[in-house]
Amino acid sequence: MSKIKLTFPDDSVKEFDEGTTTLDVAKSISTSLGKKAVAGKLNDTLVDLERPIKQDAKIEIISGEDKEDALKVLRNTAALVFSAAAKSFKKDLHFGEKQANDDGFYVDTDSKEGQISVDELKEIKALMNKIIKNNDKIERSMMDKDKLVEMFKDDPYKSSLISAIESVQIPVYTLDGFVDFGYDAVLTNLKALKHFELLSVAGAYWQGKSSNPMLQRIYATAFYKEDGLEADLKRRAEIKERDHRTIGRDLDLFFVDPEVGAGLPYWMPNGATIRRVIERYIVDKEVAWGYQHVYTPILMNLNAYKTSGHWAHYREDMFPPMDMGDGEMLELRPMNCPSHIQIYKHHNRSYRDLPLRIAELGMMHRYEKSGALSGLQRVREMTLNDGHTFVALDQIQEEFKRTLQLMVEVYKDFDINDYTFRLSYRDPANTEKYFDDDEMWNRSQSMLKAAMDDLGLKYYEAEGEAAFYGPKLDVQTKTALGNEETLSTIQLDFMQPEKFQLTYVGSDGEDHRPVMIHRGIVSTMERFIAYLIEIYKGAFPTWLAPTQVRIIPVNQKLHTEYANEVLSELRAKNIRAEIDDRDEKMGYKIRDSQTMKIPYTVVIGDEEAKNATVSVRKYGEDDSASENAKMFVSSVVADIANFSRKDVTDKSADKN
Repeated sequence: MSKIKLTFPDDSVKEFDEGTTTLDVAKSISTSLGKKAVAGKLNDTLVDLERPIKQDAKIEIISGEDKEDALKVLRNTAALVFSAAAKSFKKDLHFGEKQANDDGFYVDTDSKEGQISVDELKEIKALMNKIIKNNDKIERSMMDKDKLVEMFKDDPYKSSLISAIESVQIPVYTLDGFVDFGYDAVLTNLKALKHFELLSVAGAYWQGKSSNPMLQRIYATAFYKEDGLEADLKRRAEIKERDHRTIGRDLDLFFVDPEVGAGLPYWMPNGATIRRVIERYIVDKEVAWGYQHVYTPILMNLNAYKTSGHWAHYREDMFPPMDMGDGEMLELRPMNCPSHIQIYKHHNRSYRDLPLRIAELGMMHRYEKSGALSGLQRVREMTLNDGHTFVALDQIQEEFKRTLQLMVEVYKDFDINDYTFRLSYRDPANTEKYFDDDEMWNRSQSMLKAAMDDLGLKYYEAEGEAAFYGPKLDVQTKTALGNEETLSTIQLDFMQPEKFQLTYVGSDGEDHRPVMIHRGIVSTMERFIAYLIEIYKGAFPTWLAPTQVRIIPVNQKLHTEYANEVLSELRAKNIRAEIDDRDEKMGYKIRDSQTMKIPYTVVIGDEEAKNATVSVRKYGEDDSASENAKMFVSSVVADIANFSRKDVTDKSADKN
């Protein structure tokens, strides 16, 4: 019998008979590993335990202790069991795409008789448990592609998936009479599949294209141990509680309606107020730091994006150009940098103009697939807090440090403390996707590193994360749900000044090439507000809250006059206040104010009107306190002025 050589993770090499399986290899190492093994990895590809190995390969045994890969195998198996149970529940069910990942698994389904509803998940789960209790063996075999096409000829989705497979023979899995394909590895039996949950249903376009039919996506998860499932379900409950889409609906902040445009948010008055406060804040802050704010069009000649390199690198993320009929092609801008370059080019520039800081709340458009859209976090239209500084070569490090100091000051005002710095470099092993200038890359990467070292800031370095035109510093924040995302960025760019032939006249009277620094302090308004909604759970600090004070008169006839006096005092100080004069009971009004997460609820009755006081209840507190009305107004002013930071606000309140 022919022999094959298998190389293990420790680089040791052993010979085995051709056709041996991963399970055989695991058992040859130890009996216990044979029992724990759930799959193998051949040349970094997951394979079933019983798949014959026919040639030399690198091998890794995946056991139940190997969290990521082992969970994927378990969830593949759960997806197969779900599909078998769902098919027995709805005989006409068709299946689209499926995926197992680090968040669980999903299966796309379709049925002419009616899609699977969330109420039916309980029945399907019971059928799954029945299959698992029987512990039927999952049979793996190879089938000719032609035969598989014939088997699934009545299922348009399966037929399409089969056609996309290049192999002549395809591995198929049979369970309880149900046949499926498209799994990289599944368990040999169902004993380990005890702890799973069917979570939810949602619509999903076939293959992510809005022009295709809408399928029903079933989300689920599975774990090897009960405590893993319990912790995950607890985490999901927290996600649901903090989900910015749910909070946005409950607090009437924004909505997205696919009927009038998927990925295009509509800002309601409450959400628009939050956005307006942030926009005014960041513009005022940037102006104070020497930025000149501009407005530029959202349309630009396509040639500008060809020159900048965006068309070559991001064409798939850009909307199709608009033919104006006279040879001019206009493009919805995906980036603001070419627009700010035009501002720079509009005048002849001297070294005395540098650094030239240009900023804009610039609207951009990205061609996002429907399946990728999510609330405010992934949209097709967004407004970026964008800025570009044009500097001389010897100004780079100082301007970089200055920009970073601005960023840290903004984070302090928003009480953002959990963040790390990432220096993002090009991938030295894959340089073709980056601007071709080794000297530029080496010099600019060294400059960023030196600036960070000068500031004494901790950072980590990440190759392959740079923009195509230069290295960058990314500020990585932790969301309320523990996920990491890039909130802010500072990028060096030697390329675009070269491509657009930007110059300034130096002190020597000669033309010189400036360097661009791209920076976004608080990302896009959409993503930043989604981040804040989830961090605060919708309970915005006073300075950001849409309504900062709600006044509730105990008796409309007796107390409205004094309530209006207090309202006038508040509004005179630019405090966003309102009177709740609805014909509802007091208890309801107070609960509603808490539900809407208004920072201060003020109740006015006989005592308050008589003594010029207010009864104040802060959001999240059970008790109310009587305060002098004027002192209360002053305390709210202090709260807002100090960006609602408790360590400062509380001291201000004590002084009053």
